[in-house]
Amino acid sequence: MSTSSPDEAVTSPDEATTSPDEATMSDKEVTMSDTGKSGLISKVIGPKKRWRAYKERARRLPANHRTAVEAIERYLMHFVPTDGDSNQSMFEDLADLFEQAVADGTPIRGIVGEDPVEFADAFAQNYSEGGFVPARERERLTASIEDCTREENHEG
Repeated sequence: MSTSSPDEAVTSPDEATTSPDEATMSDKEVTMSDTGKSGLISKVIGPKKRWRAYKERARRLPANHRTAVEAIERYLMHFVPTDGDSNQSMFEDLADLFEQAVADGTPIRGIVGEDPVEFADAFAQNYSEGGFVPARERERLTASIEDCTREENHEG
């Protein structure tokens, strides 16, 4: 067996004379960097699956509630949770809140109140030390909620 760099493939035991320990590595090609990535890959895929599940839940909400969740989500992206799990929990809890509101027939203003920025800031504080949110994002959130509630009032 020739010497190989850490990122080069380790060949199967049939190709060269190897010790029993080396032969148990695998019959498939494995790179040294792959073994270190397995923990990283599982960390990335887990949250990605949770994010996709959250996004699917948000997509199933009625249009006005979905628009409100998307506006709050965009605003919350400016906060920096302490870890990825807190970040996922925050968005899953947001989906829970809006799903329950839809089931109970609660209007959007019944969820966010008169000041959506205050609601989003208080909501985010449960998961993070906070972050800087530009004034334009505060205005954007307020305008999005105004649009949703205006449409909701016309539908009802």
